[in-house]
Amino acid sequence: MEQTLSLAPTSRLAEAAQKDLSFTVSVKNLAGEDVLVADPKATRALVAIMDAYATMGGAACHWGGPAAFAEMNSALHAFFFNTTKWFDSFNFINDAGHAENGIYALRANYGFDGMTLDSLKGFRSIQSKLTGHGESHLNPEGVLLSNGPLGSSASQAQGLAMADRYTGNDRTTVLVISDGAAMEGEAREAFAAIPGVASKGLLNPFVMLLSDNNTKLSGRIDDDAFSMSPTFTSLKHLGWDVEVVTNGNDIQEVYLATEKALAKAKVNPKKAICLWVKTVKGYGVAETEESKSGGHGFPGSFSKKMTAIVSEIYDSESAPAEILKLAAEVEVLATTPKQVSQATVPLEKVQAGFSRGAIAAKKAGLPLVSISADLAGSTGMGAFQKEFPKSSFDVGVAESNAFSLAAGFSKQGYLAITDTFAQFGATKGNLPLIMANLSQAPIVAVLTHAGFQDAADGASHQATHYYSAVASIPLTDVLAPCCSSEAEFQMQTALERMHISKTQGQEASSAIFFAGRENFPVSYGIIDYQWGKAIVHRVGQDGVLLGFGYMVSKLLEVAELLKSEGLDVSVVSSAYVNQPDLATIQPLVENSKKLITLEDHQAKGGAGAIHAQALLEAGTTFSFKAIGISGEFGQSAYLANELYEKHNMDPVSIAKAFKAL
Repeated sequence: MEQTLSLAPTSRLAEAAQKDLSFTVSVKNLAGEDVLVADPKATRALVAIMDAYATMGGAACHWGGPAAFAEMNSALHAFFFNTTKWFDSFNFINDAGHAENGIYALRANYGFDGMTLDSLKGFRSIQSKLTGHGESHLNPEGVLLSNGPLGSSASQAQGLAMADRYTGNDRTTVLVISDGAAMEGEAREAFAAIPGVASKGLLNPFVMLLSDNNTKLSGRIDDDAFSMSPTFTSLKHLGWDVEVVTNGNDIQEVYLATEKALAKAKVNPKKAICLWVKTVKGYGVAETEESKSGGHGFPGSFSKKMTAIVSEIYDSESAPAEILKLAAEVEVLATTPKQVSQATVPLEKVQAGFSRGAIAAKKAGLPLVSISADLAGSTGMGAFQKEFPKSSFDVGVAESNAFSLAAGFSKQGYLAITDTFAQFGATKGNLPLIMANLSQAPIVAVLTHAGFQDAADGASHQATHYYSAVASIPLTDVLAPCCSSEAEFQMQTALERMHISKTQGQEASSAIFFAGRENFPVSYGIIDYQWGKAIVHRVGQDGVLLGFGYMVSKLLEVAELLKSEGLDVSVVSSAYVNQPDLATIQPLVENSKKLITLEDHQAKGGAGAIHAQALLEAGTTFSFKAIGISGEFGQSAYLANELYEKHNMDPVSIAKAFKAL
């Protein structure tokens, strides 16, 4: 007979703090009694302050999302923290990783896990466990499920609730999710499955709070993509018990709706509950409320006027003296003159070249369209879309859809470029890319913010396996230009090559471009780029340093360090990750017998391994060291260099590794 196991794993979540809230507001519960909850205004003010510290350190931050979510999280935590071992009664899953800083601010108000207001000052730094998005592997005391990629937690939350039911635990699962996440395929699958399994008695009590402010990273969802209202209306027909909360930034209304939902779910677990909460992104500050993106990122101008921002958040009330003191400290730091180093060569992001190459191809008459998944302003393709708005489309926060849509355009004869961050493109776009190639519908993808370059966002956003994820897919060229001028050449050339193949009825390969986030030299002095050719930046007799993409900049530093110690090395950059240019690289390696490769990627299965295999199969013998990430996840840091140093990928560590060969 099949036995149901009785499991009781030890929770690593911290217990509820045994102290009074520092900043409170009073609400009435359903019984008409007064209840103190965390003041959402304090949450917003503290988010602004912690974001200011991070941005002054060099990290980007989120403001609009946590500002919208403040009332929902205040109401929920009033129920969560009613008992010390709150995790025995609730699974709390925040799918909206961009709003995790609001949870940090709220819990500092409680003193949760020993947090103080000073703890918030380290947000997104490499020393803090308050990472850019919620990371369970770094902060198991505060995060049950890691978040970041929108929609990824919805089905995991379903799994938690089903496992609780299967085990016999008396626990309610609460999921907080955004309208942007609801555009993702994973979320829509969960939206259908959760009420279905609940109706069969396979789910513990389940409550979902859906924040609807019609805003994604780059603008209003219905303007840029399409209205999500039909999707949310359909939830009732899928089996959800849906209640609309018309003013999601009114703490009284949200508290009562939450109390009612938790009680209903407990009484009837066969009916999953959805609170459709109408919120305002960037709520509390007129400038962000009215902006197209809802102030998704933290405005840098806020730091210098933090006292005024805090006062506006509190409106007609007086802000607490402790918070005003923190705001004044931010203003002092923000207005202190900083020494700015002057670059000796022109710098820009690698992705700037992608748009230039695409614009040139379009102006030359190629049938080119751009298909974005909300991030064109960050990937560099925004410039193309501004130049050719009628040839540009935005599908919203839906990377799989973007890749497949591009394939459809390709099959109809177009050249289709899609773009997103590398972490999402290499994962959510992987199967659509395979199917595009199988359908003889090649696409072009621009995937940026690769590796540790997306430093501040943390592990969930740091693609560290992107080469290995796509390099072995048939009919796929993987390209990692070292600078924007090479990116421009490669983009225009890739489009021209693809167009010629398609018009001649020949099979064409997809072209997948990877780039970072920070600024690099526009050029390394190369004038004549050639398709398929590696670039030899300098020639030496003592070994070869082979870099991929933007990492060549570090190898040039390594070469100078080694030169000061009497070692003369070749430095080569290979942009053609899965098509090694042996004609260029092999003679240099054969001459010196020493090869070090460097990539912002896992060393296992990466570009270095691909090139080393090609050299070995060609009969070359050499001493070899692949330098990259050693099977670990990343974490938040203000700058990528902090992560490179931690993982021994900085110039000093690389030089040491070369001498040890």
